[in-house]
Amino acid sequence: MQAMLFAAGLGTRLQPLTNNKPKALVEINGKSLLQRSLENLKAQGVSDVVINVHHFSDQLLNFLKRHKHFAMNIKISDESDELLDTGGGILNAKPLFNPEEPILILNVDVLTNLAFHEVLRFHQQEKALATLVVRNRETSRYLLFDSKQQLTGWKNIQTDATKISRPDEFQQSTPYAFSGIQIIQPELLNQIREEGKFSIIDLYLRLAKTEIIKAFVDEKSVWMDLGKYEQVGEAERLIKKLEQNSK
Repeated sequence: MQAMLFAAGLGTRLQPLTNNKPKALVEINGKSLLQRSLENLKAQGVSDVVINVHHFSDQLLNFLKRHKHFAMNIKISDESDELLDTGGGILNAKPLFNPEEPILILNVDVLTNLAFHEVLRFHQQEKALATLVVRNRETSRYLLFDSKQQLTGWKNIQTDATKISRPDEFQQSTPYAFSGIQIIQPELLNQIREEGKFSIIDLYLRLAKTEIIKAFVDEKSVWMDLGKYEQVGEAERLIKKLEQNSK
């Protein structure tokens, strides 16, 4: 299994920490989010990683160089000219992937102890084109899945906006919050018709009309999306807890 880290975001919600550095280099308990993500991947047997860059990309590249790429096979997908969002980011990185291996994709600001190979096992058993790791938590935007964990649509409960992939199953579907972690088959890249900047969620919703797009419901791992400056203290406590439990 290979991986892609979404590290190109502006990190505006983490200001002032991102006023002079990329979000990926924000430190929690002495280590950057990027280093924590890479060390987690490496510890779980994933050494081939694509990282997309945009905001202060030179700092991120220098950081990797100083750390000798953490003895991993790291390739850079350059979005310096334009931030391409998640879907566009994956399409831009297409030439960098091994076409023979599933791709684990995750956001660099996600902190978790999820066992990625458990997700891969489920993904392969279900013969899914994509498997989205979801959680039962409160949010404003939900992905909806039927009784077989097939993606049926999306809903914003604040605006009541909906996007429906499978109308027959949509009304009886269960809402889950996306965790920012997913596994795709490399052949999914050949089914992308979108261009430029677009969301990977919109891609999944289009493909779910005819393809197997599954939910892996994560109920036992520790997980946090460090999206706001106000959450830094919580992230520091979480990291400390994870480090203590691993001893």
